[in-house]
Amino acid sequence: MAPRTAVCRTPQDRPLPRGSRLRYVGLALATIVVGLSVHRNDSMLTSAVRDKLGDVLWAAMITWLISALAPNAALRVRIIAALAVCFVVEGTQLYHTQALDSARRTMAGHLVLGSGFDVLDLLAYTFGVLMTGLLEFTVRHARARTVP
Repeated sequence: MAPRTAVCRTPQDRPLPRGSRLRYVGLALATIVVGLSVHRNDSMLTSAVRDKLGDVLWAAMITWLISALAPNAALRVRIIAALAVCFVVEGTQLYHTQALDSARRTMAGHLVLGSGFDVLDLLAYTFGVLMTGLLEFTVRHARARTVP
């Protein structure tokens, strides 16, 4: 009797092509560039819009980085992991030590660790992660239709 082979029924079941890690890193870097330009461009957007858009982009970057670390993990697993990272980082903003607060006062520390807990940030992170997941889902399904 011949051994059974795994059958890929959906695009999410198919292993990603070689170079996927690099693509995800590239997407993360592109997201960082967009996020920094949003953060630095005072004239076009209000402070509140820049803040929330920055949170959405930060969550997207986390999703791309999680995907670079585990490119063949199921999309839902990567989404859950990215949400967990985002929520944990936001939760740490409730914890204050002199060293953490000093780090948060630097530009890099502020961008990575944030500065203060805001429940609306959790909504922005959720939106960013889900939109990133939806983008990947859509792209993978479109490719699956064109690839025999």
